[in-house]
Amino acid sequence: MRRYDFYVYIMASDSRTLYIGFTNSMMRRVSEHKQDLVEGFTKQYQCHKLVYYENYRDVNAAIAREKQLKRWRRDKKVKLIESVNPTWKDLSDDWK
Repeated sequence: MRRYDFYVYIMASDSRTLYIGFTNSMMRRVSEHKQDLVEGFTKQYQCHKLVYYENYRDVNAAIAREKQLKRWRRDKKVKLIESVNPTWKDLSDDWK
């Protein structure tokens, strides 16, 4: 994983429920999701797999991209994920 300051990411559950988020520390944030330390949607729907992410140097660009992805229809989000991760592999598995 390249080091940049900001990340937009998509977490998925085993049933492929999607969550889109933004962070300045990808490893910390993904770990929090996996351990259910984040109250709310990801904990309720067990979104524990990192299936997609993008890196940004500019915080405003990252926030704008997060908002853009959240507005997309589900099928467009699925196509984006599958364009780089066709098997929906947990991309954070390689970090261990």
